[in-house]
Amino acid sequence: MTDKLKIGVIGAGHLGRFHISKLTRIRDVSFIGFYDTSVQRSDEISKEFNIQSFDRIESLTDSCDAVTIATPTTMHYDCSKIALEYDCHIFVEKPFTNSVVQASELVSLAEERELFIQVGHIEQFNPAFLSVKSLNIQPEFIEAHRLSPFPGRGFDVPVVLDLMIHDIGILLTLVKSDVNSIHAFGQCVVSDTIDLANARIEFNNGCVANLTASRVALKKMRKMRLFQHHRYLTIDFMNHIVEDYSAFDHHPREAESNNVFHIDGPNEKYVLYNNMDIEPHDALELE
Repeated sequence: MTDKLKIGVIGAGHLGRFHISKLTRIRDVSFIGFYDTSVQRSDEISKEFNIQSFDRIESLTDSCDAVTIATPTTMHYDCSKIALEYDCHIFVEKPFTNSVVQASELVSLAEERELFIQVGHIEQFNPAFLSVKSLNIQPEFIEAHRLSPFPGRGFDVPVVLDLMIHDIGILLTLVKSDVNSIHAFGQCVVSDTIDLANARIEFNNGCVANLTASRVALKKMRKMRLFQHHRYLTIDFMNHIVEDYSAFDHHPREAESNNVFHIDGPNEKYVLYNNMDIEPHDALELE
């Protein structure tokens, strides 16, 4: 029988509270405690979950095998470096760091000490995405819209690192090819960082992706559309819905008639519609 993983959380704000809530309920984990710079916040979280609050990061990391880092992005590098130097595996919320240089330094340090780094990309664990990931799909065109009304937090990073980063990660998971070229545009609207961005990404295998991210939209949207020869899928990450459309030259006999649409004309086709069954689960807990 192995010992439970001793884990703590650095940063008990909006996201940190969710991590604490999940980790204190996972059986394979021994939750040690957390650290937050705000004394008031520390008192609130400590009382809510009946857990220990540490007054120094070093005291927490010295007591843990691993830590989750859910601080503002500007603190990710410093907190991660301390944790790794104390031989802690780390889970860091996205974006990993402010720069590639910082990220490379932390990766080198982790490799030197034989430690794990996991960056939090929760959409990789979204029930809708996992159902699509299990399919044998080879998309030729991908379109994604990740839109939000202006938030009350997250201004320390541009919308690419705040929102689009989810779709970039999913894109690189689905398309098994290197990137050939990127054409992108960004616009500051109500903050001092990019609030609206669009990127056209072309891959060596011919696949093209068009990604749009905005935090100045009227309504929230988390959708991706995948197109390939004789097939089209839509993923609604927010509502956990996947719709699958497949085109055939002849009526698919095994399909129910009310799920088949007939397209008449010189290129006659039968389109089979399938609203996929999604097995629900808690994405953060699975992550």
